[in-house]
Amino acid sequence: MGEAENALEMMQDWRTGRTAGAGETQSVPLEPGKWNPGKQPRHSPLSAHPSRPAPTMPPVSSPARLPSAPPSASIPEGTRDVLPPEWEQREALRVRLSGLFGSWGYRGVEVPALEYADARHPQDARAFKLIDSGGQVLALRSEFTTAIGRMVRSRFVAGPFPLRLHYSGRLWLRALTSELGRLREFGQTGVELIGIEGARADAELLHLAAAALKTVGVSAELEVGFPGFVDAVLEDAALHGPAREALHGAVDRKSGADIDLLSSQHGLSGEVTRTLHALTDLYGGPEVLDAASKMAQGTRARAAVAHLQEVSALYDGTLLYDLGASRRYDYYTGLTFRAYAAGLNQPVLGGGRYTLDGGLPGAGFAVGLERLLRAAAPQLPPQPEVVLALDAAGAEAARDAGLCAELAWTDDLDGLRRYSAERGIRRWARDSELFDAEVQS
Repeated sequence: MGEAENALEMMQDWRTGRTAGAGETQSVPLEPGKWNPGKQPRHSPLSAHPSRPAPTMPPVSSPARLPSAPPSASIPEGTRDVLPPEWEQREALRVRLSGLFGSWGYRGVEVPALEYADARHPQDARAFKLIDSGGQVLALRSEFTTAIGRMVRSRFVAGPFPLRLHYSGRLWLRALTSELGRLREFGQTGVELIGIEGARADAELLHLAAAALKTVGVSAELEVGFPGFVDAVLEDAALHGPAREALHGAVDRKSGADIDLLSSQHGLSGEVTRTLHALTDLYGGPEVLDAASKMAQGTRARAAVAHLQEVSALYDGTLLYDLGASRRYDYYTGLTFRAYAAGLNQPVLGGGRYTLDGGLPGAGFAVGLERLLRAAAPQLPPQPEVVLALDAAGAEAARDAGLCAELAWTDDLDGLRRYSAERGIRRWARDSELFDAEVQS
């Protein structure tokens, strides 16, 4: 059994109140920097042995159980209050991912939550707008890539390139969509690799995306696309104008009925119609690239397949391919990718290649923190046990031992017992000793 399983088993012992059986100890000394998961005696010392190292994944007592309440009618639809322990868990994910990104050479940046409204912005129609005191129309930040691109153009004019950046923050959208879990406000963290392009750059981002999921214990499949491939095949079939646009949507929806209807309306040949149907089937493993290679006739289509084959050769893991996706990523100009975790209908991670104003190449991905938490929560280490300290010395000793200590605010022991029961606090600390809360006198 690994450390995580041990931690969860010992945490369950605290929750169920299991007592030590034959041959098990009834007392485990509590030491600075040392977690003590076993059943504690009613009165135990906080002794000092600073030379002993702490385990990497410490078990803890049952988390605090805060009283539940219905969603408040005083907050707008699509927003929510974030309570303990969810906030701590989400923050732990963000910190862990930021540390990973930094270890890959991606430096942290922050961009304003307020931006100038711009009709060219990819989320302009969905952004919250407001007017400042000077009459300027502003927008709440609705996605990060455009904001990072603006910052790069103004702050990193001379590079040095490639530029590796990572970010975290909140986003806001007016519309309530199932795509975002009916949320108007949500958190993201992500990376941007700017100033270089090619298979090596794309493969780096795929490897980093896989590492990000692994570091938080999430098992997910990376799904790779190339929206320009469908457009290139339609171009090779001499499709233009409204017919081409309509067929883009039909292929993206994988709707054979719509393809047949549009083919009939626009007088397409049987061969072209069969090609369009074949595009909707381009989903799966490496065999998809072989099928796409046979379908590619023109220069653009062949270049797209060749690029995907080169990226696949550089990537160490397993990739799925969806080459029929053509209209989900309007501003991406090359490879795209998403990651799906078990039990979630929406991706926990997504990104791809784009071109900034001025022709500067870039690529990146973003992780939805709320979605990631749903997938990662079972793998997260438990939070430290909370004890109630009756004096400052007890609080300091408990914290030195790796516990979380709240300081008592009154000498009313009955009141402290009631609070401890409501808060889920099992033990109190005083001086260098721990006590079971229910017998403290």
